[in-house]
Amino acid sequence: MAAFVDDLLKTFPIWALYLIVFVLPFLEASILLGFVFPGETALVFGGAVGTQNGASLTVLLVLAVTGAISGDAVGYAVGRRYGQRLQATRLGRFVGEERWLVTETFILKRGGTAVFFGRWTALLRAMVPGAAGMAKLPYRTFFVYNALGGTLWAIACVLGGYLVGEAIGQYVTSFGYGILAIAVIAVTAYLVHRRRSRTAPSEL
Repeated sequence: MAAFVDDLLKTFPIWALYLIVFVLPFLEASILLGFVFPGETALVFGGAVGTQNGASLTVLLVLAVTGAISGDAVGYAVGRRYGQRLQATRLGRFVGEERWLVTETFILKRGGTAVFFGRWTALLRAMVPGAAGMAKLPYRTFFVYNALGGTLWAIACVLGGYLVGEAIGQYVTSFGYGILAIAVIAVTAYLVHRRRSRTAPSEL
């Protein structure tokens, strides 16, 4: 099993890795994919696998940052254009009226800082861009905090995965790849389960 995972990581197509690192963070807020699959998992995975299959760290970072920032910009535009109609969709109803209200209140109280700090919380990362658009937060303010938060968040996730991948490649036997794969699957499953079962907080 460990040898299979080792071979899989080393032969994972670089183009597919680049696509994952860009697309999943982009979709996280633009279509609320973050409620199903956490974007940071894709970035950590991309960084870790990139150490094994020869992917460029620079390209990974650029794609991750671009995907994170542009995806949130789309989420903001959707929220601003469609407003309450977004909440009426099936996905909007799945999110829940209380979560929308709490997130919008958070933005109205905190302004641009809500966009920045929301980036670091899984639930808010998927909701804040759309809610910021609904709350009519000025786009210039949104852009500045979104760019800053998205850049720092994406770099931290990719570099974190890259350092883990390097450590496994240098200091751990091939069994370590099996541990890495199991850990990624377990963390992803836990985050998805928690996100589905968690109710909205009473305040932020």
